[in-house]
Amino acid sequence: MEFEIWYAAIGIAIILNTVVSIFLGRRDDLETFQKSAQIFFVWLVPFFGAIGLWLLNRSQDAPVRAHKSFGGGPQDSSGGGSSGD
Repeated sequence: MEFEIWYAAIGIAIILNTVVSIFLGRRDDLETFQKSAQIFFVWLVPFFGAIGLWLLNRSQDAPVRAHKSFGGGPQDSSGGGSSGD
């Protein structure tokens, strides 16, 4: 029973590390040294390194929203219905 749990944990770690390594290797915004260092860290610290670096790099892909000015432009605030009464 103990060995089965260890085999499952090792198998999950290998799959997770492989997927994150491929994800990092395909990134165009990282230099070669950065890719190599991050992939090395993924394999050095199995679960935490893989999940942490995946979340960090995934957050870099999120689009940054532009700050909107307060108010949003001219609007009729009279609260009335249609002007064709």
